[in-house]
Amino acid sequence: MLNNQSRIVPLRALQDRRIAHIANIDEQTLSLFGELLDRYAPIDHFAIPTNTESYGKLDERLKFYNTLILAVNGKDLGNKRLLQFINTQAIGKQVILAVFGDGTKLGGLDFVRFPILWNPELTEEAASHAAMSVFGGIACTARLPQSFSTKYAAGAGFTTEQTRLAYTDAALLGIDAQHLGASIDTIVEEAIRERATPGAVVMVVKNGKVIFEKAYGYHTYDRLTPTEVSNIFDLASLTKIMATTPSVMRLTERGVIHLDSTMGYYLLQARNTNKNKTKLRDVMLHEAGFIPYIPFYRELKSDDLSPDSSAAYSVKVADGCYIRTGYYEEVMWSTMLQSKLNASGSYVYSDISMYVMKEVTEHQTGFPIQDYIQQEFYRPLGMKTAGYGPRERFGRNRIVPTENDKGFRKTLLQGYVHDQGAAMAGGIAGHAGLFATANDLAIYGQLLLNRGAYGGDRYFRAETVDLFTSRQSANSRRGLGFDRWDPDTSKHYPSKLASDATFGHTGYTGTCIWIDPKEQLVYIFLSNRVHPEVSTKLISLNIRGRIQDAVYEAIQAAQKN
Repeated sequence: MLNNQSRIVPLRALQDRRIAHIANIDEQTLSLFGELLDRYAPIDHFAIPTNTESYGKLDERLKFYNTLILAVNGKDLGNKRLLQFINTQAIGKQVILAVFGDGTKLGGLDFVRFPILWNPELTEEAASHAAMSVFGGIACTARLPQSFSTKYAAGAGFTTEQTRLAYTDAALLGIDAQHLGASIDTIVEEAIRERATPGAVVMVVKNGKVIFEKAYGYHTYDRLTPTEVSNIFDLASLTKIMATTPSVMRLTERGVIHLDSTMGYYLLQARNTNKNKTKLRDVMLHEAGFIPYIPFYRELKSDDLSPDSSAAYSVKVADGCYIRTGYYEEVMWSTMLQSKLNASGSYVYSDISMYVMKEVTEHQTGFPIQDYIQQEFYRPLGMKTAGYGPRERFGRNRIVPTENDKGFRKTLLQGYVHDQGAAMAGGIAGHAGLFATANDLAIYGQLLLNRGAYGGDRYFRAETVDLFTSRQSANSRRGLGFDRWDPDTSKHYPSKLASDATFGHTGYTGTCIWIDPKEQLVYIFLSNRVHPEVSTKLISLNIRGRIQDAVYEAIQAAQKN
């Protein structure tokens, strides 16, 4: 790493960056460079021009980008027009130049001030390592082995640190990658064969390194669209720990809300109800006395829904299905506030809890939760797909469908939340509504493993993460918002071999993320077990737990060796 005096690399402040990657399309080896860059941030890709006229066109296309990452073969540094173009772009933009192969011509770049990554090899491994280095997935520690100029003399080079996920091979950690893959393959293939789910994505992160990532099966049982690791899934209740809970964590550590204050203190609408004195801590622990579930969709009247949008029916709940404007505020939220309240102190899992906490966070931040989490977490972290309303941001075919809803919405749900209550709230709720790829979940999981830090920035104080993710109840295994390892070891929850420090959550659609600080492990499973209709086979076959145990067995075998 050369010319990194200003510590531009690894890149930070991703929320403020508009990044373009420019490469020589003739170098097929460098295609992996662009693919790895895509793992870390939203990036647009361009080709290095092949003629003088095209440089002007590219310059025009790049004017709204503020960060440029160029990848070239060392021999391309002899192209004076290319160097002139790069130097012009460096005026007012941050430029990073990745050079592969012969470094002889580096001497001609003595005058530049932007960072240069040089690797003497032009291989896929070199390309992937360089891309990870740009974002801190791999640390730069090497020094120039020889002198190319006065400035780039033998021994020159800057050291960086790993600050984000790396994408590597399990074998580098001593884990038998082939055996691990075969074990997971067998279990997932059983799930597909038994029609527990038509497809799945499994991802494993160990010590900050992605050691396993694979897509299985198809979006549906008609086997038309193969599942890909870049597919977006309905996360269901993972929303609780990926949207609502981090918002509460942020507001709690900043003193904006206090867990031992009451619903009535923060929500005027709750003051004249039986929930006026309900403490937020009890809400987060599912010990507030709320009833488990209100099937709002069963109470819909014929004039509450419309196949067409209008001012009166402006809330879309699925393709060709709109609900009456204001229905959530007038009917659903009012019903929840007036619902029966049992004595607090007993653990009863209730979706109402996260409806409540969403309302609290929105009242205290002044932002809709879908905007707040993007601004405060997802964009800065480089989580490209995580969020509500994926159909507004991504093509339909990238999103894995869930149920063929024959009762309420009468259509195949694809990009619209499966949970009926969340759908009736416009797809945005505290307990469901979030969609994402496995890669985005891995970023979030690593943030929590790092106790609040990621990408060189701190999002939570370490003690905040410890508080919310550790057991906080004498009546259940729960943390604050987070589910946890069950001390009743006969339940093997979330898996037989998971440590007692493990926290995370499952989702109704067939998803889970489990984070084990003792093993520095993040395990992610995404599926659509509710397609074409709800099935319990994923649960009865214990697919998620068995895969998790296969991961632990591979790690333990490596530790013995």
